[in-house]
Amino acid sequence: MWPIVILLSLLGLTIFTWKRILRPFVFPTIWENLPGPAPSSFLSGSLGDLLSPRGWKWHQDIADIYGSVVKIKGLFGANYLYVSDPKALHHILVKDQHFYEETVAVIEGNKMLLGEGIFTSVGERHRLQRKALTPIFTIAHMRQILPIFYEVTYKLRDTFVQKVHKGERDIDILEWMTRMALELIGQSGLGYSFDDLSENASMHPYALASKKLIPLASQALVLRNIIMPIVTIGTPRFRKFIVDYLLLPFPLVKELKEIVDVLYGTSVGIYETKKKLLAEGDEAVSSQIGRGKDIISILMKANMVATDAERLSEEEIVTQTTSLTFAATDTTSSALCRTLHLLALNKDAQGKVRQELREARQQNGGDDLDYDMLVSLPYLDAICRETLRLHPPVSFMERVVQEDIILPFATPVKGVDGEDIAELPMPKGTHVFISIIGCNRNPEFWGPDVLEWKPERWLNPLPDSVVNARIPGIYSHLLTFLGGGKSCIGFKFSQLEMKIVLAILLETFEFSPTDKEIVWQMNAIASPALDWYSTHGSLPMKIKLAPCVA
Repeated sequence: MWPIVILLSLLGLTIFTWKRILRPFVFPTIWENLPGPAPSSFLSGSLGDLLSPRGWKWHQDIADIYGSVVKIKGLFGANYLYVSDPKALHHILVKDQHFYEETVAVIEGNKMLLGEGIFTSVGERHRLQRKALTPIFTIAHMRQILPIFYEVTYKLRDTFVQKVHKGERDIDILEWMTRMALELIGQSGLGYSFDDLSENASMHPYALASKKLIPLASQALVLRNIIMPIVTIGTPRFRKFIVDYLLLPFPLVKELKEIVDVLYGTSVGIYETKKKLLAEGDEAVSSQIGRGKDIISILMKANMVATDAERLSEEEIVTQTTSLTFAATDTTSSALCRTLHLLALNKDAQGKVRQELREARQQNGGDDLDYDMLVSLPYLDAICRETLRLHPPVSFMERVVQEDIILPFATPVKGVDGEDIAELPMPKGTHVFISIIGCNRNPEFWGPDVLEWKPERWLNPLPDSVVNARIPGIYSHLLTFLGGGKSCIGFKFSQLEMKIVLAILLETFEFSPTDKEIVWQMNAIASPALDWYSTHGSLPMKIKLAPCVA
């Protein structure tokens, strides 16, 4: 037995040494001519830098030094591609999207966290799930749920008024934005209330679990990339052994499992309640929170009349509940926190948007703005666009090549030997990191002030350099919400949430920074904290009633 194990180990080591160390020198390919940073680790290459919660400088440095197409080293010296070139992105996200799928580690890791939902399905199942959800995210539906957004946001405003009516107070904005974002998707997405947003109310277990999930999951990214491919092989008994004996002993994994149990259990409870109400008829559905216009109620109704080929399983609907709730909560709260933080640091911009909001309400007779009025406010829109350009909640995405394919570039890359590289052969299995921030912050498109937060850049026609770049994003020449078949299905929903929350809060309150230093961790979703490695996010800010409101 042992001689065979030793022989196989030596064989594996020989193959690895040849493929990773000797062959590139003996038979160099165009990949060896592609520039990129030296790896910081033989085992994990540059992944530790790329996935670090304080990785902002590393990401900016490789963009500044190497440009829009960069070779980085992955596990055991494997060649990975880090790309923000718009033509390459068009091929990856749109033209050849089926050749670039999410990695096994990402898919299986997300399945463990979220279940078999839209963020973990591929191929035909993803298409069917997206088709079922798309009608719910139309502008027509956004108009219908607008009153729900206002109602929830006013609850938070009233709570803040109670907290600051006697004077300025320090408030943890992240906690309240998380609670409110969850309640917004709860009522409009699930027809379910998680939180009455009162000061003395305890955070729902789902909110507590959701708040901890991203920081913890981000700490496990390298472990995920190594372990997840193993979990998908062998018999169910072998996979269970891997999970129970190799993963669960890690305290981090054990805590993640407890979080997942809370998320899934809540989703099952919501689904079963919906199922019962649908069986009772339209009157019962209309009497619930969300008045039957919530995403899951509409999805379940449509699913009842769908063909057998396009019908989603109960498990898929349950996991849509988890997936959509989780995605809408953390990305929205991150974007809102970042916007309020920037406005606290830029009081002129805060005053200007407050004035715009108050004048718009006056012109509307003191009533809430309808959908068309809200989305047409130029400075509020500029603030949202500029924040999502410079600080997208998600900084990069990962794909893996499914079949050998050629990837062309809009701008040729200068090779190590000085020769131009206009395209790159992508062998099956190659990992590709799509740099969202690299694309959004490209100075060739946006100019030398690209790293400055300047809402005013959106008040005039965009430069030809931006328009002609043909960035394949679905939103405003940006990659923030991606593009193609895996683009963010709820980006209009997210935009509406942001604008209503900002409109109501900025009309009423003035936001200022505290004396505490805030860092923004580069997690899977950017998160504010008081130190780089905290798993408990926080964004303390000073809040008081804005002038002319008291």
